[in-house]
Amino acid sequence: MGKSGEIARAKARRLKGMKKESDGIALGDERMKAEGRREQDAARREEERARALRDSSDS
Repeated sequence: MGKSGEIARAKARRLKGMKKESDGIALGDERMKAEGRREQDAARREEERARALRDSSDS
């Protein structure tokens, strides 16, 4: 997958985590909220890593 594809995939995962967190809030489900936050954090780290790799290869 291309470098921009990795970033897009990470953004999609982050949005999925946001939705899960939002659903957890709406349903009052603390486990779902926490899982959504964990998914967002993991996706954010993945996106940062992909951006760093892209930026380093552009130099």
